[in-house]
Amino acid sequence: MNKILQEKIKEAFSSVLPITAIVLIASIILVPMSAGIIVMFLVGAALLIIGMGFFTLGADMAMMPMGEGIGAQLTKGQSVFMAVGVSFLMGLIITIAEPDLMVLALQLAESLNPWVLIITVGLGVGLFLSIAVLRILFGIPLRFLLLFLYIVTFGLAFYMQSAGDGAFIPVSFDAGGVTTGPITVPFMLAMCLGVASLRGDKSSKDDSFGFVALCSVGPIISVMVLGVVNHITKVTPQIPSDESIALIDKYTDRDVVVQFVEHFPETIQEVAMALGAILVFFVVFQLITRRYKKHQLARIVIGFLYTFIGLVVFLTGVNVGFIPVGSLFGSKLGQSELKWILVPLSMLIGYFIVAAEPAVHVLNKQVEEVSQGAVTQKTMNTGLSVGMALALGITMIRILLGIPIMYILVPGYGFALILTFFVPKIFTGIAFDSGGVCSGPMTSTFLLPFAIGACAGSGGDTMRDAFGIVAMVAMTPLVVIQILGLVYGIKMAAKAKGLGGVTAGAGEVILFEEEYTYG
Repeated sequence: MNKILQEKIKEAFSSVLPITAIVLIASIILVPMSAGIIVMFLVGAALLIIGMGFFTLGADMAMMPMGEGIGAQLTKGQSVFMAVGVSFLMGLIITIAEPDLMVLALQLAESLNPWVLIITVGLGVGLFLSIAVLRILFGIPLRFLLLFLYIVTFGLAFYMQSAGDGAFIPVSFDAGGVTTGPITVPFMLAMCLGVASLRGDKSSKDDSFGFVALCSVGPIISVMVLGVVNHITKVTPQIPSDESIALIDKYTDRDVVVQFVEHFPETIQEVAMALGAILVFFVVFQLITRRYKKHQLARIVIGFLYTFIGLVVFLTGVNVGFIPVGSLFGSKLGQSELKWILVPLSMLIGYFIVAAEPAVHVLNKQVEEVSQGAVTQKTMNTGLSVGMALALGITMIRILLGIPIMYILVPGYGFALILTFFVPKIFTGIAFDSGGVCSGPMTSTFLLPFAIGACAGSGGDTMRDAFGIVAMVAMTPLVVIQILGLVYGIKMAAKAKGLGGVTAGAGEVILFEEEYTYG
C-alpha cells in the first residue's frame, strides 16, 4: 500500500480511537446497548478511519492544487466581473456537492423540501465567495467586513424573533456551520491562498484565510431570508422512532453487514453527483486556461479518485454507524435521572471528536505551512478541541435549562468581534475559518442526532433547543483561537522588546518572520 496513504490511515486511527473508546466505555457504564448496535458503531468507526485516510490524501493531491490554481487564475485576469461570476458559480456548485448540507436538509425533510434549503444555502455561499474574492482584490480588512455582516445577521435575527419566526433562527445558524464541510473547506482554503499569494503585497499573508469565514455567514443570512419570506414558524426534525430503535436492537451481525452494503450504492451516487459537478467545472477551466501540465493533471486525477473513495467510505460509516448511536445515546441519557451527566460527557466527547473531522487536518496543515511552523498543527488541534468541548458543554446546559439561543450567540459573537481588534490579523482569518471547519460531518451525523435525542429524552423543544448545536460548534473556536493569537502576539512583542527589536502592534504580523515556535 502507498506509504503516504498508510501514514494518513494511521493518523485517522489515532484521531478516531479516543471518541470510539469514550462511546464504548459510556455504553457499558451509562447506556447499555445491544450487541447489534455496538457492532454497527464499530464497523462505522472502521470505515470512518479508512475513509478519512483516503480523503485527506486525495485533498492534498487534487482539491488543494485545484482550488489554489483557480484562485490564482482569477486574479490574473483583467475582468473583475469575470472573477465575481466564476466565484459565484464555484461557490454554488461546491455547496450543492457538500454532504453535510444534505444531512441537515434530510433532518428537516418532513417540513421543508431538502432542495429548497440546499439551493438557498448554495446561493448564499456563491454570493459570499464572490464578496470574499473582492475583499482580497481590494484589500478590505476582514474584521470590518465581518463586523458589518454580523450586525446585519443579528439585526435580521431580532426581526425574526419579533415577527414570530424565531423558531427558524437555530436552523439558519446551523446552515452556516454545515456548509463548510469536507468538500468545500480544502477547496476554499486553497483558493483563498491562491488569490492572496498573487496580490504579493506586504499584507497578502494576512489575507490567506477568511474565505470559509465569509462563506459561513452567507448561508445564515440567505436561510433567514427564506424563513422570513415563507414565514416558517415551525419545522419538525426527523427523530428515529422507538420502533426503528427496537429493530436495530435486534440486529444480528449479518443484518449489520447488510445495512452497510445496502447503503453503499446510495452514497456512491451522492458523492459521484457532488464531485462530478466539480470535475466538470475543472475540465472547462483547464480547457480555457491550459494551466496544468500533463503530470499535474495525472496527479490531480489520482487525487480525485482517492477523494471519491474516501468520501464514499467515510460517509457510509458515519451515516449508518453513527447517526443511530448518537440519537439512542442522547435519548437514553436525556431520559435518565443522571441527565446532568450530559454536560461533562458531551464536553469530553467534544474535546476528542474534533480530531475526527477530516477538514480540521487540512486547515491545521495549511496554518502550519503558511505560518512557516510558527503555529503548529498540535497547537491548532488543542485550541479547536478546547473550543469544541466548550461548545458542547454550553449546548447541553442550554438544552437542559431551555435557554434561548440568542442569549448565547449575541455575547459570544460580540466578544469574538471585539477580539478581532486586538489580535494579529492572520489569527482573525484562522479563527473565523476554524468555526466553519469544526462543524463538519461528525457534527451533523453524530452530535446533531445526539443533541436531538437528548432534547427529546429530557422533554425539551427539539426545534428550539436541539438545533443550534452546529452554531455553537462554529462559534467557540472564534474566541479560543483568537485568545491563542492574543497570547501569541503578547509573547512575540515581549521577545522583540527583549532583543531590542521592533515591537509588534495589535495588527502587525511579524510573527512569521521569526523562528520562534509556539506549541
